[in-house]
Amino acid sequence: MGRIEWAMWANEQALASGLILVTGGIVAVAGQFKGWQFAAYAIAAGVFVCLLEYPRGKRKKGSTMERCGQKYMTAVVKVFGPVTRNYYVRAILHAALAVPAGFLLSTILGTVCLGIASAIYLLAAIRGEEWNPIEQKAPERPQVGGGTIKQPPTMPPPRPPAEVRKMPPSEETGHVNPVPVTVEAE
Repeated sequence: MGRIEWAMWANEQALASGLILVTGGIVAVAGQFKGWQFAAYAIAAGVFVCLLEYPRGKRKKGSTMERCGQKYMTAVVKVFGPVTRNYYVRAILHAALAVPAGFLLSTILGTVCLGIASAIYLLAAIRGEEWNPIEQKAPERPQVGGGTIKQPPTMPPPRPPAEVRKMPPSEETGHVNPVPVTVEAE
């Protein structure tokens, strides 16, 4: 049986947690809840988590489906190098970001979800996983014939000799009929 890549689960969990934090924060700020400053913090933390977690990491085996527009955020995440690549750092970062948002009821769900993502990232780090960007592959040549031909032919098809191909065409029909044809009038 294949080995579970925990980082893929943690990435999805953390991205959802960021969105939940932002939603809960907007509700609390718009409603001017008591302690709405924690909600404003939750909005900022949720946006940061979403930006950090939007680019998916490359899987060790198999293919990884890239998110729409991921290549732009991947470049930003790659700039920070080992800080964003190491899952121990992400686990600690998410746990630290979750604590202040836990003081408000509207952001408690996002806090719990971010804590779960932090725990999954810690498990991924213990198992030796690391974030690697998805590199762009060279564009593949389109397949010919509906996928039945794997590679197009490299040799040209056989043709008649050059002197036969260079003969001038006949003026009338293109060839001479050896049998005389007579047309009878009615």
